[in-house]
Amino acid sequence: MWPFITPLNLIRYLIVWRVNDSMVMLPRCLPAALSPVLGALIADRLPTRDAQPWRKALAAWNDESIADAQRVIGVERLPKAAWPIESVLFATPGKTAYGEGELVMWELKLLGAQADHALFLEMILPAMEEAAVTSDARWKQTHSIWGRFDIHSILVARGPVWEPIVSDGRLNLDYRVTPTQWADGLTFGQGPAQRPMRRLAWVTPVDLERWSTDPKARSRGGKDGRPTTQALVAALLARVGQLLPGKQHSPDAALALLSEEEQASLWRGLSSQGFYDRYHKADPIPRGWPGRWLGNQSFLEPFAPTLLPFLELASILHVGEQTHFGCGTFILK
Repeated sequence: MWPFITPLNLIRYLIVWRVNDSMVMLPRCLPAALSPVLGALIADRLPTRDAQPWRKALAAWNDESIADAQRVIGVERLPKAAWPIESVLFATPGKTAYGEGELVMWELKLLGAQADHALFLEMILPAMEEAAVTSDARWKQTHSIWGRFDIHSILVARGPVWEPIVSDGRLNLDYRVTPTQWADGLTFGQGPAQRPMRRLAWVTPVDLERWSTDPKARSRGGKDGRPTTQALVAALLARVGQLLPGKQHSPDAALALLSEEEQASLWRGLSSQGFYDRYHKADPIPRGWPGRWLGNQSFLEPFAPTLLPFLELASILHVGEQTHFGCGTFILK
């Protein structure tokens, strides 16, 4: 196992819902619908003291913005609100219309101290079960998903393999989920030699402006705000630092996990790869999604082998702003 990831806890759940109505229309940004509704259902089930951080997080939403988030056209601007547990609700922009019997799939990631299967079973799964049958007028609009699905299956990642913990609506209580199994069998670029890769295809919108500290980089990047590799690695270090156990939650704490030789290798890899992309194609960000940039980038030089583990980790953890809504993940090509 790559030593850099040893302290990182993560549980990845693939959620599969089966539509049980004649027509369901999903918003383009499914996480924008999932977050406030499931969050409210979780808060409603908790004791008053435990519910307080959830209600505080949900305060950024009002009834109108929650209703807008359920519509296909989506909200004009998502609130900068996330659950009070470190989590990612990941679904790619895509199909919106579903008929009876069709499957709706999305991924839930619990990270850091909240990578706890008991938390999922006791808090999140009951909220999903309630959402499947709810008739609450706050969000059950015409053709919305709420109250119109069955939980078909839930799978959990063990490295690159998805293993079922719920099948045909039945929960396997004998399955033991650990917060480290997500990395089992993943090579992080350290396996057999791969073909050179120089492209990033962003699956969800990304905003790395906060980590682009070089004024020349911002100027060269232009108004589209396309990310540089340096900004991506800086955002990853910030993300890893945020997820570390204990009191040290900084990029420097993440960097300290690497030996001096590994740090030097990382910086050499960044230098050899080059700062700017040679080609990019920006796509319009779907309405209702956060983020500043979406599209494909092709860089001047192939990614150095020493960079690949960090890039692969970044794609799993999500980087940049509003990762709770699934922003900041990509495919290496």
